Amino acid sequence: MGIDEITEFLDGLGGVLILRPAPGDGSPEISWGDTFFYYAPDGEVPKTGQPFATIVTKDYPGDELSRLNRPDTFRLNLFAGKEAFTSWTGRRPRDAATGDVHSNEVHSNEIEHSVIDSVMAHPVYGTLGWLAVVNPGPRTESAVRELLRAAHELARSRYQRRAGSPD
Repeated sequence: MGIDEITEFLDGLGGVLILRPAPGDGSPEISWGDTFFYYAPDGEVPKTGQPFATIVTKDYPGDELSRLNRPDTFRLNLFAGKEAFTSWTGRRPRDAATGDVHSNEVHSNEIEHSVIDSVMAHPVYGTLGWLAVVNPGPRTESAVRELLRAAHELARSRYQRRAGSPD
């Protein structure tokens, strides 16, 4: 799955605001080229809360373990809930300081966050329940779609709760 395919998939779920920081829009230069996905059916960036998924295309200071500065490398980050996190990593988020890699039924306590096409704890935000996949591909495509649907649904529920909407 490439960046465009992930973006189109999320856009098709409905109510998704897609932000792509770029020069001249007031965003920090480090974020240029990355993509942020919010549940925001009104088209406004929520004043509270975080995106439910992001795509980052480069290493950030303090977040270099995925080695995103390699050519054609990006990382999908998402929050699909603590239950999904535990299911994929074998640990509760608060116990996952270094996370676990999951790839084709293989679990490892030795984390290599630069492995491609594997669902794992986010190298920085894993303790908050975030999952990450570097260059999602054939092994993880089905799981990534399922996790993105779950992340979208959680974000939709949070939005509606905050808005006091029954839908």
